[in-house]
Amino acid sequence: MPNTIHDLTRTTDDVVIVGGGLAGLFCALKLAPRPVTLISAAPLGQGASSAWAQGGIAAAVGEGDSPEAHAADTVAVGAGLVDEAVALGIAREAAPRIHDLLNYGVPFDRDLEGRLAVGREAAHSARRIVHVRGDMAGAAIIAALSEAVRHTPSIRLIEGLVAEALLTEDGAVTGLQLRDASNVTSRPVTIASRAVVLATGGIGHLYAVTTNPVEASGSGLAIAARAGAVIADPEFVQFHPTAIMAGRDPAPLATEALRGEGATLINGKGERFMAARHPLAELAPRDIVARGVFAETAASRGAFLDAREALGARFAEKFPTVHASCIAAGLDPAVQPIPIAPAAHYHMGGIAVDARGRTSIDGLWAGGEVSSTGAHGANRLASNSLLEAVVYAARIAEDIAGRAIPSPAWLPEALVTPRNAAIDTRAETSLRAMMSAHVGVIRDGDGLVQAVEHFAVLERDAGSAALRNMATAALLVAASAFTRRESRGAHFRSDHPAEAPAFAKRTMTTLAAAREIAEALTEQPARRTAQAMIA
Repeated sequence: MPNTIHDLTRTTDDVVIVGGGLAGLFCALKLAPRPVTLISAAPLGQGASSAWAQGGIAAAVGEGDSPEAHAADTVAVGAGLVDEAVALGIAREAAPRIHDLLNYGVPFDRDLEGRLAVGREAAHSARRIVHVRGDMAGAAIIAALSEAVRHTPSIRLIEGLVAEALLTEDGAVTGLQLRDASNVTSRPVTIASRAVVLATGGIGHLYAVTTNPVEASGSGLAIAARAGAVIADPEFVQFHPTAIMAGRDPAPLATEALRGEGATLINGKGERFMAARHPLAELAPRDIVARGVFAETAASRGAFLDAREALGARFAEKFPTVHASCIAAGLDPAVQPIPIAPAAHYHMGGIAVDARGRTSIDGLWAGGEVSSTGAHGANRLASNSLLEAVVYAARIAEDIAGRAIPSPAWLPEALVTPRNAAIDTRAETSLRAMMSAHVGVIRDGDGLVQAVEHFAVLERDAGSAALRNMATAALLVAASAFTRRESRGAHFRSDHPAEAPAFAKRTMTTLAAAREIAEALTEQPARRTAQAMIA
C-alpha cells in the first residue's frame, strides 16, 4: 500500500473518484489532464466485478444492426421499467466508446477481414457483443485501463483505502471518510472535495452465492443512502443462471456466451428443461432462465450446462476462463456437463442518477453498477452493463469538465465513526444467508418481513462500519422488495406471481423510507398482540 495513505491533504482541488473498476478508471482517464484522486480499496485490477466480466460489451457495430434495434431489445427485456430515452442514448454512444477503449489498447476480437467480431447473447436480436478471446473481455479491459491510469500524470492513485462515509453539508458533498482496508480499527482519514464520483460496484457479496468479488458489498450504495441520496429500483437484483457449483466463494461464472454457442441446460436425468418454459429456451431472459435452473435444483433434479456437443474439444480454446475454472474443480467441460446454480450477479438498482450521472446530492456523481440510470429496468440485457459504465463515465467526466466546482472548505475535526470494530463474521454470514433465502431468486412476503426486521436492527446496532454498510444496502433491497407486491423482471414474489399495472413504474426511495417500513413491520405484531389481549 502506498505511503500516501498518511499524506492525504485535508483539502484538495482534485476530483475524487472512489472505485478502481471500469467506470472509475474510464472516468479518471476521460478527465485528464484535470487533477484526479482515484481511491481503490484493492490494488488496480483486483476486486472489480468488471474485471470478471466474461460476456463483453454490447454495441450495434455489426452489419445490419442499429442502435435503435439494440435499444428495442433493452426495453423488451426490462419488463416495462426501462427509460427508453436512456436506453437509446446509451446504444447510440456505444460505437464511440468502443473506439475509446481500442485507443486505450483493449484488444477486441476481430474477424478475418479485420472488422470487430460480434457474438450473440440472450435476448439480443442480433450478433452485437464484442469480446476479447471469447470470455476475457472484462480482464483485458481493466488491464488496459489500469496501465493507462498508472501512466497518466494527472491521476493520483491511492490503493488500500475504503470509503466508509460520505461527508455533506447543506445537501452538498464536502468530502469522504476513509479507512485503511487492511487495518479496520485504525483511525480513519478524511479528504475534502466538492466533486466526488462513486464507482464502487454492486451488491453481489450481500448474497451467500454470488459471482461478484468480496468488494461488491454495497458500500457505495450505503454511504450515499446514509447521506440522504435517492435510491432507485433496489429490489431488482439479477441472478446469473449459470454459476459453476465448485465450492468456491465467489462462484466462478459460466458465461452466457456458451449458450449463445449452442450449449444447453439439462437436469440430472439429461432432460432439457428450458424449452417448456420459454420460446427462446436457453436464450430466454436471465430471470426466466434463473428461475428455471432454481426450480430444477429445488426439486432435487439438479441443473447442468451441457457444452459437449456444441463445443466439445474446442471448449478450452473458445472459453479459456470457464475451462480453467472447471478443470480447477475437477471437471472437464468438453466431456462432462457442468453443475450450475443461480448466483447474485448484477444490481439493476442503485443510486438514482440523471442523464449526466448526477445524484440527488450536489457535487456527487455515480457511475457503473452502484448507479441506477433507468437503462436496465427490472432486468438487465446481457452485456449492457460494461457499455453503461463507459457511457456514463464519459458523461460524468464531460459534466465535471464543464462545471465550475468551488474549492472545498476545511473539514470539521469530528469524524462520522471515529472508532470501528472488526467485522463480526457470524453476523456477516447470517446476513448473506438471509439475503439468499428471503431476498433471492424467489421471494415471499413472510420471508421479506423477517429480512427487513433483521437488517434494520443490524443497520442500527452494528459496531463495524463495513457490516453496517452491508446491512444498510440489504435493508434497502429487502424493504423495496417487500413493498413491490408483484412479480416483474428479476423480482419474483411467489405470493404475488403476476405483474400488476399499478407497479409499472420505477421505485424511488431513501434510507429513511426503508427504516420507516421496518419500523411499521415491527409495530404490527405488537398491535395485533395488544388487540388480542383487549378482545
